[in-house]
Amino acid sequence: MKKLWGGRFEGKSEAWIDAFGASITFDQQLAQQDITGSLAHVKMLAKTEILTQDEAEQITNGLKTLQVKLTAGELEFSIENEDIHLNIETHLHDEIGPVAGKLHTGRSRNDQVATDMHLYLKETVQEVIEKIQLFRQVLVQKAEENIETIMPGYTHLQHAQPISFGHHMMAYYGMLTRDQERFSESLKRIDISPLGCAALAGTTFPIDRAYSAELLGFSSIYDNSLDGVSDRDFILEFLSNSSIMMMHLSRFCEEIILWCSHEFQFIELTDTFSTGSSIMPQKKNPDMAELIRGKSGRVYGNLFSLLTVLKGLPLAYNKDLQEDKEGMFDTAQTILTSLEIMAGMVETMSLNKETMEKSTEKDFSNATELADYLANKGLPFRQAHEIVGKLVLDCTKKGIYLQDIPLEEYQAVTPLIEADIYQTLASKTAIERRHSYGGTGFDQVRAAVERGKEALKKEDKKNTTK
Repeated sequence: MKKLWGGRFEGKSEAWIDAFGASITFDQQLAQQDITGSLAHVKMLAKTEILTQDEAEQITNGLKTLQVKLTAGELEFSIENEDIHLNIETHLHDEIGPVAGKLHTGRSRNDQVATDMHLYLKETVQEVIEKIQLFRQVLVQKAEENIETIMPGYTHLQHAQPISFGHHMMAYYGMLTRDQERFSESLKRIDISPLGCAALAGTTFPIDRAYSAELLGFSSIYDNSLDGVSDRDFILEFLSNSSIMMMHLSRFCEEIILWCSHEFQFIELTDTFSTGSSIMPQKKNPDMAELIRGKSGRVYGNLFSLLTVLKGLPLAYNKDLQEDKEGMFDTAQTILTSLEIMAGMVETMSLNKETMEKSTEKDFSNATELADYLANKGLPFRQAHEIVGKLVLDCTKKGIYLQDIPLEEYQAVTPLIEADIYQTLASKTAIERRHSYGGTGFDQVRAAVERGKEALKKEDKKNTTK
């Protein structure tokens, strides 16, 4: 097959070399964006009279025919044509003849592929934002349903203080809110058109870059043609934002996996999000949570891969940049699916509330309550801390807990402790008393849920008016 760029060459490349250099096996995912970009480009060429109206009409009709065939799954792509751009141009030539060759006037594959990726990520990030929004709604709903569900809070994976399960859910709501903000803010750096930057130096043809950008729905254009074809910051930012979000999902999945275990028994996942064992009939494994936890490493790898590719590249385009796409596609698919699974898994999981609350009664997570109790009676906190520490040590030796100590023994330690201490040591009381802003107190969690619902309502309204 004759190469579209083959005029300079006498020799013929071998098939295995062609296969190594080709990107069509993965960049065919940009087929729709490639045709969309070409439709805008040809309309601009007609407006600026670089092409005649008849030529532009022939090319436009041919591209629209290819769109229909693409949607119907009737376009075949070949390695001989290397990438999506040359494949589309070859198909266009088959449809309308030699006039197809005029489509590439005033542009290069360098600005063409950059345009395709800007279009792809603009669509993808908007979809990611929608899915994060849906997951945040699930988290708020789960929190609202469980404001007064009591569970142990942890530090160092050790029981620390009793908290509201709703408070725990709203912590992840906060993380996902920041993730959504990061993706939203990145759109302004994705929403820039490189079309017309050509190979690296612009073009001698009197093109109208602002017009083609407007046709494609871009808010602005690159000011510098070298930057326009070389920039992959917008992909790095997408991969970075995705990595941070996957870290959040992975942390949540780690807790879900722990909570499902026999040792915890805090929650149970539905069968949809669980699998069994080929040898142990009793098993119900939280595989979806484990897969998301594992796929976080995959997304991190895609970020580090592109950072490494870019770190030594001179301007402008280099073939190394062919490695910018597979990781981007893989990350997009991974995070979109992960968000869907997380939303479904959290929405449908059932809580063993009694088990969760009981786990806060046979521990020392109320030790801080006793220290605070003494401090409120006028004892310096450090002195109160030491007294309670010694009491805890004595309890561990006896195999009892703070609420099991008789009042006379407490008063032998310090007369500041009175009969109301047992109410103070109750898990529910411990949570209710933490009423500082953002704390786990039930009223504070209710307020946080209402703030979350209000924020989501505003965002939904904003999205519907766009």
